[in-house]
Amino acid sequence: MSTQTLTQLRDASRSGRPRGIVSICSAHDLVIDAALRQATASGAEVLIEATCNQVNQDGGYTGMTPAGFRDFVFDIADRVGLPRSRVILGGDHLGPNPWKHLPAEDAVAKASAMIAAYAAAGFEKLHLDTSMGCQGEPAHLPDDIVAERAARLAAHAETAATAKPVYVVGTEVPTPGGATDAMDHLTPTRPEAVTRTFAVHEAAFRASAPEAWSRVIAIVVQPGVEFSHDAVAVYQPDKATALAASLRGMPGLVFEAHSTDYQPEAALARLVRDGFSILKVGPALTFALREALYGLDAIDCILHPEFRSLSGTMEELMLAHPRHWSSHYGGSPAQQRLLRHFSYSDRIRYYWSSPEARAATSALSTRLSATPIPVPLVSQYLPRLYERVASGDLPAEPRALVLQSVRDVLEIYARATAPIEQ
Repeated sequence: MSTQTLTQLRDASRSGRPRGIVSICSAHDLVIDAALRQATASGAEVLIEATCNQVNQDGGYTGMTPAGFRDFVFDIADRVGLPRSRVILGGDHLGPNPWKHLPAEDAVAKASAMIAAYAAAGFEKLHLDTSMGCQGEPAHLPDDIVAERAARLAAHAETAATAKPVYVVGTEVPTPGGATDAMDHLTPTRPEAVTRTFAVHEAAFRASAPEAWSRVIAIVVQPGVEFSHDAVAVYQPDKATALAASLRGMPGLVFEAHSTDYQPEAALARLVRDGFSILKVGPALTFALREALYGLDAIDCILHPEFRSLSGTMEELMLAHPRHWSSHYGGSPAQQRLLRHFSYSDRIRYYWSSPEARAATSALSTRLSATPIPVPLVSQYLPRLYERVASGDLPAEPRALVLQSVRDVLEIYARATAPIEQ
């Protein structure tokens, strides 16, 4: 594996022919399968990232350590025929967040062990996020403390790494998983804030991790993109002009944009042109997965009405285990039910790996695989896939339909991040 693809992003930006890369932030096996198949077909490399809450030395909410996640992704790559050398693994928001209830020194020690585990497992792109306060500290820390802790983590990664990784710094990001209130306050990061982030991190890294600073490739900023339960704030270039121009004062860097889910293709392409070369996406991919599964579920209810619906199983599961959605979805019971299944924030994604959901989706797939799915029902319930099924380009099989639904989103990103032609 090599970090060359990532370092080339800044070279492309300086050359006036910017290109980008999509960062796939998901631990769902079908999403990763779709992403790796997309890379196999395109001949490109693929960037898969795990967050500190998903994957850490204690297992995270997926139950996987960094080495376990690496093997999970590589096993899928082997199955679809993608060389492991074309898979770039990244760690997102690596810092004390999973342990912020502890005193700062204890939390940072846990974060240090985590990033060492990521580096030792061969993760090549590490986003350092030490912005959160720990026990007894304010929720948001001063820039110099954030930078000092980030540099400490980088030093641990440098010691543990089997191959030297690249780093991303900065923490001004949209709310993880989508906004929970109105987005009329959304503004891009101020240029002076970016300049301050760059300066304090440079000083901290040069003091305790000087070699790592040469491999800092990006700063995370808020370009003015976000999504809520039922709305998307689309990128407006005129509002980010000053932010984009600030890159000129930080040679060798590009911007990383989080929560680019649900952006139109033209907006994604403009983000890349303006220097936001790393585009993170997660919920939009599992949203597309859920759309396909629910379309298949509707077909199954027509063909096999005697069986319990997948959506019914998921509703029962989410009501029995509300911790992943109850603090995010307000309103009346009817409104909460709608959001549980159809919100852009897609909190249902936390439930697909449960034994109940896996059993239900497996049973659905088995029933619909016994005989070909009638093409008119594909037209009715999976209309975006209909023409390809009708022409014979896409088999009317459950797994193929789900994978293509996810790949349709990834193909938007592939076009948007392609090199700008002169």
